[in-house]
Amino acid sequence: MRFRCGSGAFAVLGFLVVCRAQTTVPPITIDSTEQQIRQAIGTARMGKKLTPKVWPNGARVAVCLSFDVDNELLQRGNPLPVPLSVGEYGASTGLPRILDLLDRHQVPATFFIPAMTLMLHPEIAPAILERHRHEIGVHGWIHEFWPNFRDAAEEQRLLTQSIEYLTKATGKRPVGVRAPGSGFSPHTFDLIRKAGFLYDSSLLAADEPYEIVSNGQPSGVIELPISEIDNDYVYYGETANGALPSPEALFKIYQAEFDLAFEERTMFILTAHPHVSGHRSRIAELDRLLTYMQSKPGVWFATMEQVANYVKRQ
Repeated sequence: MRFRCGSGAFAVLGFLVVCRAQTTVPPITIDSTEQQIRQAIGTARMGKKLTPKVWPNGARVAVCLSFDVDNELLQRGNPLPVPLSVGEYGASTGLPRILDLLDRHQVPATFFIPAMTLMLHPEIAPAILERHRHEIGVHGWIHEFWPNFRDAAEEQRLLTQSIEYLTKATGKRPVGVRAPGSGFSPHTFDLIRKAGFLYDSSLLAADEPYEIVSNGQPSGVIELPISEIDNDYVYYGETANGALPSPEALFKIYQAEFDLAFEERTMFILTAHPHVSGHRSRIAELDRLLTYMQSKPGVWFATMEQVANYVKRQ
């Protein structure tokens, strides 16, 4: 989901959340010079493609299942019992269903979790990690929208807090990050690089792994790009009010996306939310999708950390 925070401050879930005016980058105009244009777009760009000549064990395609475990934090601007319960469904019902589904298919997944989701639901991290096949990555402190920060120091403070909280909760420092709402400020990528992340999964410049280039220089950070087409929230919305409420129709879209990734020998990344895809009719179609992908020869299901490490070695 893409969250936009207005001006002012509000208290929610015991925290004071302050929303700043969005950090702006000078717009590109007809009078912009070549240097100004390059500077405006240069923070985080697509660099060298990193799809290997062959995936592990001769696989044709890599598949990463990713879940943004946002839960109640998406409703922090409206902290009333009914909207909060929409997100709570993800913890009470959606996530257990998804973990059971992954168990039945014996496939790994990557879970991007805001730190305060683990505060509200401390049982989530043990439930994920006890399977010994999944990964947990950074997804902000309280699903804040990073372009709204006043300066780099404020943004860095919450990023550092998020890393430390997840490290303590999981026993392992996370190596991957997905920006809440896929929101990058002008400072975000430099903070991600300095924090030592192996990979990011927020950008949308390709359908395959690539190295991020920042201001013309290779960064060494791997991008495992997402796609709005492969994001359940775009179609379903919070509950049943999305633009495409038919789970069967969404299966067809995901199937077509996977089929071409399989043909091109690249990768397929699914982005889903437990409080969205964890509902009955939707989990049934996700089950169907996994069954379909597993019916194909040469499909490597992996965490994003596994994929990033593999392409880095290549």
